[in-house]
Amino acid sequence: MTRIRHFVFAFAACVIISTSWAQAQLPPNLDTYVERVLDTFEVPGVTVAIVKDGEVVLTRGYGIKKLGEPDAVDEHTLFGIASNTKAFTATGLGMLVEEGKIEWNAPVIDYLPWFRMSDPFVTRELTVRDLLVHRSGLALGAGDLMWWPPTDYDRKEIVRRLRYLPLKTSFRSAYAYDNVLYMVAGEVIEAISGLTWEDFIESRILEPLGISESNVRNSVSGEGHNTATTHARIEGTVQIVQPFQSDNTNPAGGINSNAVDIAKWMVVQLDSGRVAPDRRLFSPRTTRELWSIVTPIPSGTPAPELSSLKTNFNGYALGFGIRDYRGKKLVTHSGFLPGYASRIAMIPELKLGVAVFTNQESGDAYNSIIYNILDHYLGVVDTDWLQAFRTVRERIEASAPSVDDATLLIPPVATKPSLPLGAYAGVYEDIWYGNIIMELEGDGLRIRFGHTPSLVGDLIHYMNDTFIAKWDDRELRADAFVIFDLNADGSIYQARIHAVSPATDFSFDFHHLRLRPLK
Repeated sequence: MTRIRHFVFAFAACVIISTSWAQAQLPPNLDTYVERVLDTFEVPGVTVAIVKDGEVVLTRGYGIKKLGEPDAVDEHTLFGIASNTKAFTATGLGMLVEEGKIEWNAPVIDYLPWFRMSDPFVTRELTVRDLLVHRSGLALGAGDLMWWPPTDYDRKEIVRRLRYLPLKTSFRSAYAYDNVLYMVAGEVIEAISGLTWEDFIESRILEPLGISESNVRNSVSGEGHNTATTHARIEGTVQIVQPFQSDNTNPAGGINSNAVDIAKWMVVQLDSGRVAPDRRLFSPRTTRELWSIVTPIPSGTPAPELSSLKTNFNGYALGFGIRDYRGKKLVTHSGFLPGYASRIAMIPELKLGVAVFTNQESGDAYNSIIYNILDHYLGVVDTDWLQAFRTVRERIEASAPSVDDATLLIPPVATKPSLPLGAYAGVYEDIWYGNIIMELEGDGLRIRFGHTPSLVGDLIHYMNDTFIAKWDDRELRADAFVIFDLNADGSIYQARIHAVSPATDFSFDFHHLRLRPLK
């Protein structure tokens, strides 16, 4: 037996426990509770992992993989974990820091000399640490349209185009979640290690931990005989949707995993990188870096039913969110991709970790399960989390239209465009995204994003020089206003785009586009 095989076997053996001991640690009636959550929030399937004191308490699946088919989710069923991938990228950088190959506070351009932001000062000062903590000055989700929905750009071209993306705030002054800088982090890993991000994560993290069933590529999401099918609510009905299958954003959200594998990951994270009595993946020093707040996040006031979620501190560390929960430090992250929603939550003081992966886009579902389990180990029974999240969800739905309904609810306005429809047709360019085409087709206008095959739809007149882009692909749930600004002579100066519904996913960062007509 080779040394690495012996190590993997030893690690796997140390996390296997008896069924009777595991059952004694579980919240009472957990199976029944999870089934109620699935029914309440219309989630086909979910997988749950619980670890405590270095041992695996539970890895179990519930529900079904695919609507209309009987195959059950089990502990080996793969789900896209989306942004929970960010912690793997941060850990990989931490390992390179420990090896002396990079420094957290060294400028990124020391390792990627070709890298540029739009502000020369930020280019010069942006550090490896800054790549992970959402304080660069970029706006929320800025640049995501270069990869979401899938585009024909490759990862390196997306990173190159960051030099054209304007900043919204001053450097390090505000929190604004982004994905594109995690792509840059992936490029740093490749430049320093000589391995692609995918190969590095597989060989340096997954294999040493015995994580053998997971993979690191969105391009294989939804594939395989034991993979959860993606579902989402489309126009009022939960249905099967297409999985996201572009590898551009793997360093920010590309891992597909299951309960068995993610339990191993949580055990190691909670034990400061220890994978065997005499071996570590990383040291406690790296754990302190990963779990120390760098960017504060304002603490809002939760709905009355969720009052126990009120925080005294809240912020973003390196690939993890950090906040308090019932007097304990909570290390957590969530993840969303089309048809998948996931969350990992760990309380280091209790050496407690919980992961919940779903095959429907319901944060209410995973939160109901997570907080029910955390409260069990904290000895608290004051909140019915299922009822609380259901009540808040029903109130939100009653007070605001869904993304699907927003376009339908816009009233017609009795105005006409300033120009003949043909005058709006043409090729428009945004400096960071590229070309977008408006074209006359029959009696109407069509819009087509030059690098995003799925962003194609009708331009329906709304009022004056504003149209609504109604996308052919209704799974996008992202219809948008297209507003044409005119010069004094009646010619078109620019076009701007804004999502119709405020509930549209922030990665549709249409509002950052400034489209100038090409002459």
